[in-house]
Amino acid sequence: MGRWYPAVVALLVTSLVVSNIIAVRLIAVRFFGSIELTLPAAIVLFPIAYIVGDVLTEVYGYSATRRAIWIAFGCNLLAVIAIWLAGVLPAAPFWTAQGIYENPEQADRAYRAILGFAPRLLVASFFAYLVGEFLNSYVLAKMKVRTEGRYLWMRTIASTLVGQGADSLIFITVAFFGILPPAALVTAVFSQWLVKSAYEALATPLTYWVVNTLKRSEGMDTFDHNTDFRPVRL
Repeated sequence: MGRWYPAVVALLVTSLVVSNIIAVRLIAVRFFGSIELTLPAAIVLFPIAYIVGDVLTEVYGYSATRRAIWIAFGCNLLAVIAIWLAGVLPAAPFWTAQGIYENPEQADRAYRAILGFAPRLLVASFFAYLVGEFLNSYVLAKMKVRTEGRYLWMRTIASTLVGQGADSLIFITVAFFGILPPAALVTAVFSQWLVKSAYEALATPLTYWVVNTLKRSEGMDTFDHNTDFRPVRL
């Protein structure tokens, strides 16, 4: 599988889990001095999960990437369960979050507000991640065979447009349909899609360097000629 594979998978897991934790905070990002978008703070880290997905597919192939996607999904599910359990367990009567709050009730509400998960958001997040990551890997693997391994920049950008497009569409629609007006829903989908895709496009030189370094170190450059592309393979 390659000696660096576990480290790359660990980076994928970390990017996904941390992104879901910090996504609760909304940030205002200004472009060109006048265009302001409201985005989840996860925007600073979540696109790295797709960059890592590109690296995994390019170096180790779709089958190894499929394994990594499911490992990251399982780790994220474990984190969600642990955070939820910590929230439902009774807080100690003297716990005030290291003296930040006046009483334990305030500290407990703050914990739930920051780390609590709404079921609808969880379903949206999990489903969007799986569909987006698998589409990203599938498109990249297929294009690699078609282009005979050339034009990595074109393949990573194209796969990102597909994967991030599906991710943004599914997450925003499932999470906020009926809450946001239709126009705001469409704007949110396109703004997240464009920002995430632009993020990875700007990171293309870094992706090239990591891919080429790993290929030399691992002695691998996998082409998915006869791969079973089903997301689940028992």
